Amino acid sequence: MSATHRSNPEINLPLHVANLVCVRAGKAMPFTREEMSAIDKAPIAAPVAVNFMGLTTDEQADRKHHGGPLKAVHQLPTVTYEKINTEFDLKARIGTLGENLTTEAVDGLPEMDESNVCIGDVYQYGGQYGDDKINGEDSVQLRIVQPRRPCYKINDQIGQFTKVPNIAAWVSKQGISGWYFQVVRDGMINADLPVYLVERPYPFATLEKLWQLSNSKEKFDAEVIEPWLAIECLEASWKKVLAKKIKRG
Repeated sequence: MSATHRSNPEINLPLHVANLVCVRAGKAMPFTREEMSAIDKAPIAAPVAVNFMGLTTDEQADRKHHGGPLKAVHQLPTVTYEKINTEFDLKARIGTLGENLTTEAVDGLPEMDESNVCIGDVYQYGGQYGDDKINGEDSVQLRIVQPRRPCYKINDQIGQFTKVPNIAAWVSKQGISGWYFQVVRDGMINADLPVYLVERPYPFATLEKLWQLSNSKEKFDAEVIEPWLAIECLEASWKKVLAKKIKRG
C-alpha cells in the first residue's frame, strides 16, 4: 500500500495500523533559564492509567503551554529524531522531546506521521480485533486535535551543549513536531499494545496540510479554509490562525 492510503476516505475501519512500542512519562525537574520542565520522558514498564488530563504519572511544569485536556497525550514519530540528528549532527535520543507514545507500523503500512494522520482521527490503544470489531473495555481511545508547536525548550533540551540555536525553528519549518491527543475514553496503557485507527471523520485534514496552510504567507480562497473551520475538534487557536488566511474582497 502507498504512504497515502490512510488519507483515503474509503479505507475500511477499524484498521490495525501500528503497535505501541514504548510509553513514556516525565517528572518536572530543574531545566535551563532557571525554569522547571518535564520534557525529558522516561519509559514506563508497568501499565499506567490515562484520564482526560493524560497519563496519571506524567507531569508538565508549564501548565500554560503544556498539558490539559487538549494536550493530554503527545505522540512523535521516531523519524523526527533521525531528521534532527542528521541535520544538526546530534545524537538526540527518543524521549527527549516530550513525547508520551512511540509506535511502530505493522503489515507494511507507513509509520504514523504528519503526512498520514488527520485532525479528528481516533486511535485505540489496546483491545483485540475480530469480525470487524475491536473489543477491549480498558483500552484507551485518543483523538488528534492539534499539532505541537515547537518552542525554545527544544533548543535548550538538545541544542544547549552543542550551541545549535535554531533547532526549534527548523523543526517548525519542517512541520515534524508530532501531535496532541484529547482523551476520548479513559483506560490503561502500556507498551506492546496494538494501535487501531477507529474513526477518520476528516480524511482531508492531515497535519502536514494544516501546517502548510497555517504557516503559509499566502491567502487562500474561502472554500480552501472553511472546511477546516468546520472541524469541531480542531483546537481553537489553529482555527484563529486559519481564519486569517482567507482572501478578503
